[in-house]
This record gives sequence, C-alpha cells and structure tokens, in this order.
Amino acid sequence: MSRLTIAVTGMNAHDNPGPGVPVVRGIRDEYGSDCRIIGLAYDALEPGIYMDQLIDHAFLLPYPSEGEQAYKSRIMSIHDIYGIDVLVPTLDAELPIILRMEEELDQQGIKTFLPSSKNIKEISKSRFHLLDQQYGIQVPRSDIASDLTRLDSLTSELGFPVMIKGQFYDAYVAHNYQEAVLYFNKIRDRWGLPIIVQEFILGEEYDVVAVGDGQGGTLGAVPMRKTYLTEKGKAWAGITVSDPRLIELTREVIGKLEWRGPNELEIMRRSKDGELFLMEINPRFPAWTYLAVGAGVNLPATVVGLALGKKPPVSEEFEVGKIFVRYSMDLITDIAKFESITTLGELHHNHKES
Repeated sequence: MSRLTIAVTGMNAHDNPGPGVPVVRGIRDEYGSDCRIIGLAYDALEPGIYMDQLIDHAFLLPYPSEGEQAYKSRIMSIHDIYGIDVLVPTLDAELPIILRMEEELDQQGIKTFLPSSKNIKEISKSRFHLLDQQYGIQVPRSDIASDLTRLDSLTSELGFPVMIKGQFYDAYVAHNYQEAVLYFNKIRDRWGLPIIVQEFILGEEYDVVAVGDGQGGTLGAVPMRKTYLTEKGKAWAGITVSDPRLIELTREVIGKLEWRGPNELEIMRRSKDGELFLMEINPRFPAWTYLAVGAGVNLPATVVGLALGKKPPVSEEFEVGKIFVRYSMDLITDIAKFESITTLGELHHNHKES
C-alpha cells in the first residue's frame, strides 16, 4: 500500500518564521516514515525545503496574487505525480484561494480541514469588534477609520494610548494624536484602507493554539506565555501554563463560532483587574505549534486525521512548564539542490520510495 502523502505550506524560517516546519515535525512524530511529506514553498531559499530529514519532495508554488487558476494548476500537477492525500496550508494569504478551491480539491481526492469562509469573515480585523455584539466575546473596543476625521473621533472616544492597526498587517501603539496620524498614513500607504483603531489593553499576553471540530467542539488546546520577544514582537521563547480561564475562553470562542480547523487565539489579561480580552484570532497554526506537540498534544496530527474523516480523541491534558526556545543554525546543502528548485521548481531528496 502506498504511503500517505501530506503537503504542507509555509516552509520559511526567518525571524518571523512560517508554521510549516513545526507542523511537519508534528506529523512526522505521529506517522514517521509511513507518510510522504511534500513541502510547498514560494521562494527557493525557504529553509524548510532543504530539511531532508523532514521533507521528501519540495515544489515552488505561484503566489496567490498570481491568480486562482495558476495556483490550482500547480497543486493539481503535483497531485498528478504524487497523489496528495491531505493539504495543510499554514499561511493567512493562502486561505481565501484554497477555500474557493476546497470542493474541487476534495473531488480530486485532496482532503483539507480548514476554517469556513464564515469563520474567516467574522475574525477579520475590520469586523473583529463585532464579536462582542454578536457572541458576547469580550474584545477591546475598536472601529474602523477611512479618513483623519474619523481617526480624530475614535481616538477622542478611546483615549490614548491607542492601537493603530492595518486590516492585514502592522500594528502600532500611538501615545498622542500626532503619532496616530503618522501610523495611520504609514499603514494606509502600505496596506490601504480602512485602518483599525483599537483600545489599548495594558496587561500580559497569552497565546493558545487549538483545533475546532466545526460543530462547536474543541479537540485540543494548549496555552503558552511568551518569555522572549524579537524586535518585531514575535515569540522566540515561551512556556506552557496552567490557567483554566484561558482554556475556558478558548472553548467558548470555538463553540460560539463553531470554528473548524486550527487557530491561534491571542489573549490579554488586563493588569488592573485580571479581565481576559480576546485580541486576535489567527486562522491557522502558529509558528510555535511544536510546543503543543512537546507538551503532549499533537494538533497537526489531529488536523490530518480530521481531514481523512477520522474522529480524533479530545486532548484535554497537556504538560505544564514545557518551554520552547527558538534557535538559528546553518543548514549546509549542495548548490545542485538550489539549482533544481530554482530552474525546475522542484526538489527531490534521496529517500527510498515505497
């Protein structure tokens, strides 16, 4: 019988690493050599595709911005050769295009287990503030601004400091109106309008990686506290923590949204009173996912099982006090491999095929 073939995206590993490599590590821990892993990348120097102990084959994909047809044709051409059983996308920008393809992928035998289009719409930054009104989920007060008049009105209402956030990326703390205008213009010029103006919550941040079954159930959740941040505010170290309130809030959010697939909840505990605020939901695995695996909850394997139609058991227990520390190391490879991925758009490691 042929091995299970699983394709995973997000093989980048710079100072803001993609989730692909830790997701593959989790899958390898579960399936070992009984699966074939295909790494899907957007750049020939994404380190994950050269990790031959994890990846069997690698292929370059066109960027989603190049259009659905080009993206779909590339996925299908890889599928024709290796027969992809499960596709696990791990980057935000991929989800809209893959969700539009989901039914056709399924018909071709490529299974996924992704958030629904409704999930994606409800957690978008421009609509995030509505979660309080619609579901009673406590989030910071916020609204959108498309001009400086509205910015002035919102900053007067919310007070300073205040968060100025782009609808896709970037977020800054403005301590006065001059800074708010500066960040408004900076984000507008880079990412366009509207701009989100959000109440600033002073407190301690926690992140939770979880998987929802799409029917309101939580199949696993592991919370962690960041212990070391990069200059970009990304976690470079973290520790699993025991806090029933974080798990309770995670289950509440997944239950009310009927969340399907992986996610990362960013939660702030306000310093003055300990109140919990949901700050953001990322609709995919985070780059620190392997900490959950190390704590005993293999969520990447859970998603693969769900995609294959299995009903994995609920993982309620995890080890508290497990720490991850991210590190950089030089991966030495051969120029022939780089030439292969740049000229052919594919790279094959010397693994024996069954």
